[in-house]
Amino acid sequence: MHPRSTAVGLWLALASAATFGSSGPFAKSLLVEGWSSGAIVLLRVAGATLVLAVPTVLALRGRWHLVRENLAAVLTYGAVAVAGCQVAYFYAVQRLDVGVALLLEYLGVVLVVLFVWARTRRAPSALTGLGVVLAIGGLALVLDLGGQAAPDLVGVGWGLVAAAGLATFFVLAAEESHLPPVALAGLGMGAGAVGLGVLGAVGVLPMHFVATDVVLRGADVPWWVAVGELALVAAAAAYLLGVTAARILGSTVASFVGLTEVLFAVLFAWVLLGELPGLVQLLGGVCIVGGVVAVRLGELRRERSARATAAADDADFPLPAGVA
Repeated sequence: MHPRSTAVGLWLALASAATFGSSGPFAKSLLVEGWSSGAIVLLRVAGATLVLAVPTVLALRGRWHLVRENLAAVLTYGAVAVAGCQVAYFYAVQRLDVGVALLLEYLGVVLVVLFVWARTRRAPSALTGLGVVLAIGGLALVLDLGGQAAPDLVGVGWGLVAAAGLATFFVLAAEESHLPPVALAGLGMGAGAVGLGVLGAVGVLPMHFVATDVVLRGADVPWWVAVGELALVAAAAAYLLGVTAARILGSTVASFVGLTEVLFAVLFAWVLLGELPGLVQLLGGVCIVGGVVAVRLGELRRERSARATAAADDADFPLPAGVA
């Protein structure tokens, strides 16, 4: 690969991580003013669906039969990995610091390891196991279980639900399919938007929209700026940047760079909301990110070993980047 192309890919991957990481602070600014998580996710997903509509149509031109063949995956992706994961994450953000909520969601990587272990009956490698232990230890530090203030268990629960949604995203994204990634994202977001709209219409999912200014960095900002950022920047642009970066760098390198999303989320929360996790929580965050890195390295080694022994059917799922 040409060094210049690599540099461009790295910048795109960092931009993708930054835009994904910006979702928490902007969503929390709306939640504080009385918006419901369902309403925020509905507008975010619907806006992203409109932006991705043209790329989706172009990617499927002459191949619309792929939608029918992958309909179950598209619907599951939209319901769980898009709508369910985001609603749960924003519910967690409502009760926890943005950085803590995102770190909880990143435990979805650990859930993927456990899922693969249960499905294949094949124990993870030593490095992967070390990563799981590090991530779980980091969770205890992030929740500051030894501190004086008890963690908000409801917020923690929603964070773990978001982790399950993220794990579903990883599993679906890794399954072999001829459906283009952009089409999966566009159709999945469309399905998620329709599902959220139906749940809101029948009263199952609260939909509260508040047309008042939000506060970011101590200044009043129109509500539609926050919604637009979530739909156009933190969803549509983030995904397109991530896909482009992965095509230049390869999914493995892009996924490692994508881990900087946590750092960007903490930075944005500090700058825009004045939130900064404590020292113990930051140490826990380092452990969780370190654990995720170890898991990725362990599974990468296993995939290479599987290819070398022509046993690709036993290889674990690759883990794509970008979550929130």
